[in-house]
Amino acid sequence: MAPVSLVGLAFLAVTSAALLSPFAVAGQLRTDYYASICPNLETIVRSSVKQSMAASPICAPATLRLFFHDCAVRGCDASIMIVNSNGDDEWRNSDNQSLKPEGFTTVLNAKAAIDSDPRCCHKVSCADILALAARESVYQSGGPYYQVELGRYDGRVSTIDSVVLPHANFNLDQLNAFFSGLGLSQTDMIALSGGHTFGAADCRFFQYRIGTDPAMDPAFAAELSKTCGANPNNFAFLDGATPAAFDNAYYRNLQRGRGLLGSDQTLHADQRSRGTVDYYAWSQSAFFNDFVAAMTRLGRVGVKSAATGEIRRDCRFPN
Repeated sequence: MAPVSLVGLAFLAVTSAALLSPFAVAGQLRTDYYASICPNLETIVRSSVKQSMAASPICAPATLRLFFHDCAVRGCDASIMIVNSNGDDEWRNSDNQSLKPEGFTTVLNAKAAIDSDPRCCHKVSCADILALAARESVYQSGGPYYQVELGRYDGRVSTIDSVVLPHANFNLDQLNAFFSGLGLSQTDMIALSGGHTFGAADCRFFQYRIGTDPAMDPAFAAELSKTCGANPNNFAFLDGATPAAFDNAYYRNLQRGRGLLGSDQTLHADQRSRGTVDYYAWSQSAFFNDFVAAMTRLGRVGVKSAATGEIRRDCRFPN
């Protein structure tokens, strides 16, 4: 994918900060928001996500990635789920075309399960369901359990042109500029990058590095050359050591020059971020603690209120 200039990215970061301030209406969020509205909400979502994960190993990483792609664009309002009849919606932007359908299906299945309970029907936002499903995807893959702040409303707008996301070839300055626009720190960014401890990427996102990037381990480059040379439409796991587990192996891979994406490996190649990578590689509990804090802050970005959003009856369409 084409890189974004640092000047352009800095402008976008400032613009994003104004539009997606994590403090605008985040005060409405509470972990017990649905206690009297839908008391079995978390149990329902946990069971539904478990079924989705049993049906496909792709569901967990796909759902976590979907949560980031939603929050990073128009805020955590499930606008990524909207399907516009004219084709002008976020998920049809080229930067979202690699999102896997299993992530969307996981959320839609959880929505259907929630709405089958008369106490909960049409009372829980798709944005909150996505946040809970992302937590369950992490937890049920061996990652940390954490309380999810709830009380988001769903957005009504989704457009192709609103999508600006970090690319696989971003360096540290570009990554920091993007995440600072969301109100997130470099530490938040490095912790959230640990979500690449499971899932996969198509060859087109990293093939340019093979044989040209000195930060890549030569043996790893040879493995990837075989994978992508045989078929350029192939993929590789982001963490080949434990691809289905949420753990800190991702950071140990970076120490060995086995980060798949350029935006991953730069976190260890750059001295300014290497210390945090080494810390997470040494201490999984430190990574888990910082990941939870970063996910909580990410979940506050661009939150909609009753005045600016709604609770969608169907996650794919505004009411």
